[in-house]
Amino acid sequence: MSSCCPFAGATTGGGVCPVKATDQSSAGLCPAAKSDKSITGVCPVTGKGHGSEHKESIDGGEEKGTDDPRMVPAKCPFGYDSNTFKLGPLSCIVCQALLHESSKCKPCAHKFCKACISRFKDCPLCGADIEGIEPDAELQALVDRFIDGHARIKRLHATGDVEAADFKDKVIYEDVSMERGAFLVQQAMRAFRAKNIESAKSRLTMCADDIREELKSSEDNLDLCSQLGAVLGMLGDCCRTLGDSPSAITHYEESAEILSKLPTKDLELVHTLSVSLNKIGDLRYYDGDLQSARNYYARSLDVRRNAVKEHSAVASQVIDLATSLAKVADVDRNLGNESTAVQGFEEAIQCLEKLKLDSEQASLEQRRLSVLDFLHNQLADK
Repeated sequence: MSSCCPFAGATTGGGVCPVKATDQSSAGLCPAAKSDKSITGVCPVTGKGHGSEHKESIDGGEEKGTDDPRMVPAKCPFGYDSNTFKLGPLSCIVCQALLHESSKCKPCAHKFCKACISRFKDCPLCGADIEGIEPDAELQALVDRFIDGHARIKRLHATGDVEAADFKDKVIYEDVSMERGAFLVQQAMRAFRAKNIESAKSRLTMCADDIREELKSSEDNLDLCSQLGAVLGMLGDCCRTLGDSPSAITHYEESAEILSKLPTKDLELVHTLSVSLNKIGDLRYYDGDLQSARNYYARSLDVRRNAVKEHSAVASQVIDLATSLAKVADVDRNLGNESTAVQGFEEAIQCLEKLKLDSEQASLEQRRLSVLDFLHNQLADK
């Protein structure tokens, strides 16, 4: 699963990416989130503060305090703290994400995600023997309300000057699903890393549904389209991990279809698109459909060739290109096209041998050498 938050560019309240704000490991960092202005007590989903001094920009940038009669601040009802990730009884100590299919151990009554606690014979919290597991519907309903609480900002909407003057504004809930989406992706990434795949899949499905709903009223919103493409790719990863190849291919194909229609100047978008195409190719390859696999690998190769033309100085793009060349060449060899395969392997080697990396790019250098070693072995086996 991609570790980049697809919502990094869409956060509000100071530009804090919730993934970066709470995940300090390198796998969870969102490179697109530049702001480090996290504020204690700020809800990472709504981006709104909990304090009475909080101000929010509305109506074309005018700042309104919390005493503005038109605004009800979007305070997290459970006191979510983005800096310390305090979810208390709403989180599972095993996967560190919001509870999914909350379950209670018997007899100790400690609560975990169903998938997490099913791996244990003894309670991970107290060590007691687990004699049975039963669902906790009441706690799960509370978790679900917690998620819903981050989906809306309550805002008064003026229907006309006369009504506004008479304070007869109607209360509506403005959708801020991009903020909730960032929160759901954060939880999905935590769950996925802890191998609670069903939880990750559930959160990503909710996120995708939110984006689809919002796209109904803003079909041309490029940010929403790119976010949906990224989330669908993550859903494909979940299905693939669960062994559901048909569903994984469906998600990857939809992701690729959406992303291929967007401008290709964004390197992260290009990377997500090419990876989705390669993953479809991998699944086709494992199923023995070599010609279909080659078609998808070739599409990914074309995407990466175009990216290198525009960003030839970006080392990661060159390594991606060599990887795609190797994939296509490997299929060509299996299809009996040995001379074409050799040409592909040799072109990939040339790309990598020309690439010069400095000492600050140690991880890329390790990847370059690994791919280069694979390519030389392929030529040695011809």
